[in-house]
Amino acid sequence: MRTLIVTAFVSVDGVMEAPGGEPGYRNAGWTFKDVEMDEAAYEIKAREQEEATALLVGRRSYEAFAPVWPTMVEEFAGYNAMPRYVVSTTLEKDDPRWPATILRSVEDVAALKETGDGPISVHASATLGRSLADAGLVDRYHLLVFPVLLGAGKRLFSDTDKDAQKLRLVEHAVYSNGVQKQVFDVVR
Repeated sequence: MRTLIVTAFVSVDGVMEAPGGEPGYRNAGWTFKDVEMDEAAYEIKAREQEEATALLVGRRSYEAFAPVWPTMVEEFAGYNAMPRYVVSTTLEKDDPRWPATILRSVEDVAALKETGDGPISVHASATLGRSLADAGLVDRYHLLVFPVLLGAGKRLFSDTDKDAQKLRLVEHAVYSNGVQKQVFDVVR
């Protein structure tokens, strides 16, 4: 079975909305506006592209990435070359600039995990990430936790009332700008 990895930039209070400056959010761009840059903190992002064998995103992220990521040849060469999947109940067709296979449910994601080899990386997809976690499909989290409190905003983890889920910290680092890398395996 393939490993499903949710990767995200999050604030200390768990917000992951608009880290790169996406419009419509009060604190948009908080990863670069509010925290000094330290290239070392992003080492895990390059590693994710090398290790992942598929990219999985939700519809909103797909619609934001499709016009931009294909033009970022150096930054996203790995993601641009690998199979992409978008989970959506409303998307009618993929974007020809960045072709992807459309999945309709978390059950479709569970079936995808049963095929092929190598990790599936879930990027910047708050709603999808919460749904996958609630369905018990997430195997690992790659988090870059930024030293800011944002208050309102889309959160990484759901507020669903459920049994405790244990995590095992398998890798961590703290960088000069206060960003923390936290890699957790989900304990089953």
